[in-house]
Amino acid sequence: MPQSRNLLFQGILFMFLAPVAGPAFSAEQGAELLDLTHHPVGYAALAVFAIAYLAVMAEEFTHLRKSKPVILAAGVIWALIAYVYVAHGMPHPAEEALRHNLEEYAELMLFLLVAMTYINAMDERGVFDALRAWLLRKGFGFRALFWMTGWLSFFISPVADNLTTALLMCAVVLAVGKDSPRFVALACINIVVAANAGGAFSPFGDITTLMVWQAGMVDFWTFFALFVPSVVNFVVPALVMHFAVPASAPGAVREDAAMLPGARRIIALFVLTIATAVSFHNFLHLPPVAGMLTGLAYLQFFGYYLKMQAHRTLRENADEAGRIGDVVPFDVFNRIARAEWDTLLFFYGVVMCVGGLGFIGYLAHVSEVIYTGWGATPANVAVGLLSAIVDNIPIMFAVLKMNPDMSLGQWLLVTLTAGVGGSLLSIGSAAGVALMGQARGMYTFFSHLKWTPAIALGYAASIAAHMWINQGYFQ
Repeated sequence: MPQSRNLLFQGILFMFLAPVAGPAFSAEQGAELLDLTHHPVGYAALAVFAIAYLAVMAEEFTHLRKSKPVILAAGVIWALIAYVYVAHGMPHPAEEALRHNLEEYAELMLFLLVAMTYINAMDERGVFDALRAWLLRKGFGFRALFWMTGWLSFFISPVADNLTTALLMCAVVLAVGKDSPRFVALACINIVVAANAGGAFSPFGDITTLMVWQAGMVDFWTFFALFVPSVVNFVVPALVMHFAVPASAPGAVREDAAMLPGARRIIALFVLTIATAVSFHNFLHLPPVAGMLTGLAYLQFFGYYLKMQAHRTLRENADEAGRIGDVVPFDVFNRIARAEWDTLLFFYGVVMCVGGLGFIGYLAHVSEVIYTGWGATPANVAVGLLSAIVDNIPIMFAVLKMNPDMSLGQWLLVTLTAGVGGSLLSIGSAAGVALMGQARGMYTFFSHLKWTPAIALGYAASIAAHMWINQGYFQ
């Protein structure tokens, strides 16, 4: 009886999943890929992805980690696709496509994992605490602090992710401006804009720029052509907001924080790791991730040295062990464990979901509509506007999957707009969402929305600057 029910279920499922949608369907092995865009599976995949992404957008209210719904959606989408292909005697195309997407994800995930491990190691050694303490001791006025935190966000985010940068600068702002909600709100807006802008001109500044670099659309040094447009994107709204920042000065906040032994050497090793990744890619034509993993070995060996030094110091100063905080053994695997695993797994879900929708055929249709119908420039500007609402990772991955025929200037443009477009709304980037939680009640969606026109002016000005300064790349 259970076997008959199982056969009945399979029959019903086959009737739903396998209706013929057009001449692209064929039972012949080796036939062209199936066009599932008007097939029930295609509609089901769209619905699954939409529901999953609604759950992601509601994370702030539901407290459901954003990785969970997209990972589930990825599994469901590929299972539906595979069932149809198996039903039509074509078991291998879906498998090969899934493996290709997994390979793309693995390269990016391992690259990000190494970068996150270094950032966590610097955090553990007190690098960011020391920077924050230095800023607090200087006793800057509100306007000076507004610009200081903005510029620091702009220049730190190209090597650290914009979320870490924004949280660090926001901690400074809250420490000195807790009695001035207006200053906190303006400074947080400035930090979000600056962190997003700073990440746009560096291959390491954002996941989207990393994706573009590893896909080979833009080489490492060409990204820096976006430096001036990124500065424009940050400075224009900052100049507008400057006059709204209180002209008074808070009292200096006394905070002491010393970096632990090895901090500066870890910073140097991170720079060396980046140089290794670039060299592997540019001179040896190997994937950048191979260079990054080699750089992880630098940190592992140095971590071993720090651990041996710590044990030696503990033995020699056993009576002072409770006082000497810098003799805590360094363990690189603890730094790896502290990586943003929710972000990495969310990235997996997005890559697999968008890859599945592309395999179905939807991305080809979208590319035809926007890149062929509208033209590259309006399409790339629209990508930035859309990233203010939807996370820029799936948007950029979709653009890369579409692979429209564009000039280098247009690839730089979409890199810029996808990176800075999220600044238009507080929910448009991880930095904005995090700061709404950190500065709860002072930096809000509506306080950011009030200055959206100024940010939009910077967005438009940065596009104009890019098209003027980098016009040679558009030919």
